[in-house]
Amino acid sequence: FHFQVLYFIIIKGKCPEDGWDESTIELFLHELAIMDSNNFLGNCGVGEREGRVVSGLVARRHYRLIHGIGRSGDISAVQPKAAGSSLLNKLTNSVVLDVIKLVGVRTVTSCFVVPMATGMSLTLCFLTLRHKRPKAKYIIWPRIDQKSCFKSMITAGFEPVVIENVLEGDELRTDLEAVEAKIKALGAENILCVHSTTSCFAPRVPDRLEELAVICANYDIPHIVNNAYGVQSSKCMHLIQQGARVGRIDAFVQSLDKNFMVPVGGAIIAGFNESFIQEISKMYPGRASASPSLDVLITLLSLGTSGYKKLLKERKEMFSYLSSELKKLADNHNERLLDTPHNPISLAMSLKNLDETNDAAVTQLGSMLFTRQVSGARVVPCGSVQTVNNYTFKGFMSHANDYPCAYLNAASAIGIKKQDVDVFLKRLDKCLKTFRKEAKQEESINDISDANTATEQLED
Repeated sequence: FHFQVLYFIIIKGKCPEDGWDESTIELFLHELAIMDSNNFLGNCGVGEREGRVVSGLVARRHYRLIHGIGRSGDISAVQPKAAGSSLLNKLTNSVVLDVIKLVGVRTVTSCFVVPMATGMSLTLCFLTLRHKRPKAKYIIWPRIDQKSCFKSMITAGFEPVVIENVLEGDELRTDLEAVEAKIKALGAENILCVHSTTSCFAPRVPDRLEELAVICANYDIPHIVNNAYGVQSSKCMHLIQQGARVGRIDAFVQSLDKNFMVPVGGAIIAGFNESFIQEISKMYPGRASASPSLDVLITLLSLGTSGYKKLLKERKEMFSYLSSELKKLADNHNERLLDTPHNPISLAMSLKNLDETNDAAVTQLGSMLFTRQVSGARVVPCGSVQTVNNYTFKGFMSHANDYPCAYLNAASAIGIKKQDVDVFLKRLDKCLKTFRKEAKQEESINDISDANTATEQLED
């Protein structure tokens, strides 16, 4: 055990190829914990923060790693009285960096786990850039209808400049000409950054990262990528790698829960310039919870690189299965699977006939699926309007003002099983058949009504 820890984790800073069993992981964590001063025999603490926990249940839940990570001025700094927690933090960042390289972004140089979800982590990136570009007040943002990434810019005190997507076939893609035109109109020095997106709901597809990275390099504008659940996609990670190779990407942010199946509450901020990533970590005020770091370290040690790669392979296989089966179902109901080949995770099926039959039917379908314990599927009606932080979005949730049809989303994310797909399709099919049956009954009633009206007219 000690050799394995020393070699893979401490010396190499890598995730082990084969996962460890639970008893080995627990022994490792207990050894880290006894390096923290609150666990020393005979320790005498006279400060206001001494790692005291009154509940034994809470202490055990955190493996007695109570001090958190970082110091008041730097989330990545070593805390002298919490050597074990500090080591855990350093090791987690090293292991996560190794995994990011493993799944496709080979030239990434630095990353750290931050105990905030993706939106607030993006805000931290924007606040760091503020000190480098004091005149800047705008963020160029190719539209994606997801509230947290929009609010991340507002919370940081910047003005989002929304770039509408262009429709190519069924796909919504980045309007590069509009991005460049807006940069020229506003002036590069007044733009904090371009805020692009990889993982997203179909029919929107990942932004044209390579082209955006080149534009950012040409105009000397920073580029922050929202890679929320993109780690699980080789396509998304390839886009980031290529963007960094041909142009400029300053940081990319990804969620822990979506990519590593741990509880919500953490994200990874990564990049290609180590000093800039360190600047972001120093921007975080105060110490931070060690829980997200602990969760992802335990998970990766239990999986190993072979286990994580197996999950990624299974996800990709399930995407193909979901795609083929959803297409069959769509054909059976006179709908179609939208053609979105550039989106490697999310799929969309049209609900055109449903929408034309009854204005409320699309949203009703969403309710029916939810009450039948189908979670994660999104139904998107045409023409909905929503205001977010005083910005009004027409066609909200569809990433466009006027998408041609209503649709339903389903995603093949890491951890999905064949049973999930089969049960979803069965319940969706049943719901759609209910609507068709109701539509036929209404049509029959209308036919009878029309016939009675015609008879009455003849009698008159």
